[in-house]
Amino acid sequence: ALAVKLDSPGPAFFRQRRCGLEGREFELIKLRTMVAGAHSMQTSLSDQNEVDGPVFKIAKDPRVTKLGRLLRSTSLDELPQLFNVWKGEMSLVGPRPLVMTEMALCPVWRSTRLKVKPGVTGLWQVNGRSGALFHDWIRFDMAYVMQQSLWLDIKILFATARVVLSKAGAY
Repeated sequence: ALAVKLDSPGPAFFRQRRCGLEGREFELIKLRTMVAGAHSMQTSLSDQNEVDGPVFKIAKDPRVTKLGRLLRSTSLDELPQLFNVWKGEMSLVGPRPLVMTEMALCPVWRSTRLKVKPGVTGLWQVNGRSGALFHDWIRFDMAYVMQQSLWLDIKILFATARVVLSKAGAY
């Protein structure tokens, strides 16, 4: 957190309202990896979006700080979500928590997705991460909810370690 503060002006943590179990909102916490005010710059960068669906991602996003690139490539920016796990808002494994506007898009998968706590990692993260299409992301989330088990969680946790160490699809 200190390194984030020293790297660029702004808060050390990024906080955002996300949708959790049974649609309850909670505040997701991450280390800030973008310049302060990055969200207000998104409209001017919309033609560079590299992901389909409601998600916005650019591989070489100019809003990401120098330290932010390192934090994202190593997934260290996700560590503060362990506080969300400790508070019972998230699980280690589950569908990634989406913002409310993304959840509003399709009631068909929304109700299924909300049957489990969102996770720090999940099937999407170990099967493509940022390189996966949005419909694949949702398909992985649905598969997780339908097949949820302790054994699947253990497999996903081990696969997450492999993916994080390889830095595959992280941006």
